[in-house]
Amino acid sequence: MQKEDIVVKLKPENSGIGIRVSADTTPVTFVRLRWEHKFPAETLFLGDAWERAYGDLQWRTFDSHRFMPWYFLAHFSGVTAGCGVRVCPGAMAVWNIDPAGITLSLDLRNGTRGVILKGREIAVAVVVSAEYPKGTPFDAAKSFCKLMCSDPLPLRTPVYGGNNWYYAYGDSSHGEILADSRYIASLSEGLANRPFMVIDDGWEIMHQKPGNSGPWTCGNEKYPDMQKLADEMRSCGVRPGIWMRPLWNIDPAIPEMWKLPERNHTNLRALDPSRPEVIALVEEDIRRLSGWGYELIKHDFSTNDIFGRWGWEATPWLAAEENWHFADRSRTSAEIVVDFYKAILGASNGALILGCNTIGHLGAGLMHIARIGDDTSGNAWGKTRKMGVNSLAFRLCQHKAFFEVDADCVGITGKIPWQKNRQWTELLACSSTPFFASIRPGSLTAQEFAEMKQLFAVASRQDVAAEPVNWLADTLPEIWRFDGKEKRFHWYSDESACLSWDV
Repeated sequence: MQKEDIVVKLKPENSGIGIRVSADTTPVTFVRLRWEHKFPAETLFLGDAWERAYGDLQWRTFDSHRFMPWYFLAHFSGVTAGCGVRVCPGAMAVWNIDPAGITLSLDLRNGTRGVILKGREIAVAVVVSAEYPKGTPFDAAKSFCKLMCSDPLPLRTPVYGGNNWYYAYGDSSHGEILADSRYIASLSEGLANRPFMVIDDGWEIMHQKPGNSGPWTCGNEKYPDMQKLADEMRSCGVRPGIWMRPLWNIDPAIPEMWKLPERNHTNLRALDPSRPEVIALVEEDIRRLSGWGYELIKHDFSTNDIFGRWGWEATPWLAAEENWHFADRSRTSAEIVVDFYKAILGASNGALILGCNTIGHLGAGLMHIARIGDDTSGNAWGKTRKMGVNSLAFRLCQHKAFFEVDADCVGITGKIPWQKNRQWTELLACSSTPFFASIRPGSLTAQEFAEMKQLFAVASRQDVAAEPVNWLADTLPEIWRFDGKEKRFHWYSDESACLSWDV
């Protein structure tokens, strides 16, 4: 297919349909493909999300205006089918289903402008599909995710432990992290697989100036020696981990030309990952954190920093409304994001990479762990329930297929009754996914501490097969199957899901 100097090629590739596009000087924006296909009227559809989920994943009936990023599953008459694009494509991909057929829209733009390929041919996507007449819809979802990704990054041992965000919320210090480390170590006493203790936002020198900002060269006055802290954490019996925001850096030495255009009516501008100078700076920061001795690096906020919006605001595209482009217009947004993730992994020097607010379909195989949902809470049960349970239920199929899925922490501050938080703790620990707990010292009674210690032991092994049973009918499934045995959780107890909640 050809229009002006734009050429679109479709050919069999890697058990799917390979889509390639080339052009000389004409900016390329979108490629759309259409298949005539009629699903049965009773079909239920499940789509994915651009980055984290926001408590909104759900099997639903026909909705021709529903945009489903990356892939979709269809369940009808006991059969589950899947259509999607293989991970790390060269374009953003969205599916629409209507009673007459299937539409795939591929966004090849650079920001909100057309990409200028200068004669280059790019691998836009490989479309794959499969039908699973046997097994549960969850079995089919797992198999289809493995079809879309053949090379996830393996972990040598299960990842579990502590993260200080959901009780400290950025207010912490060197001494408090060591106290957290000793507490997490006591919960895992006698376990061969040692837990992580992850230092979240609050250590950086520009914390609150404005918040979450680099330079990432040293800690603030409460964190005088980051390398010494990592060594001391390790001596407490935990593996050190750390959080950072790679594209948010207000170091006055950084040239303005290294930054993306102003968006969202703010003069704060993120770094432009299409620039080699920016990639070199990010690589230097990642190498520094690894060199300090941190064995897990959680990089955050990059999707919002690049596109100026959260996933829930993308209707349908992450790049929308404002007229902007990257400094390098020869690559698509998707290609630039993939190269950014590759740079972080390449500079990690053996540290585990945990992506938060990252685009899962572009990061599969490039990060060991990915946060799959928006923030849970240490203060409000409703937020933990909505963001945590929904994300885990509907993205557990990606676990060990794309990466290890992180449905976020158990936040324990004393503000959420233990009988509620214990259910979320048990589900996370028994899901065989990475498990993190934010525990305010002194929040647990002796009995609660003993129960948490038992669940830490389960999380340290991660050898249970988990499955949401009633996820076709409920956005917060209460029935789960663990190694063939069903268990019912009680997410709502005596309060309505409609009650307002705070962070």
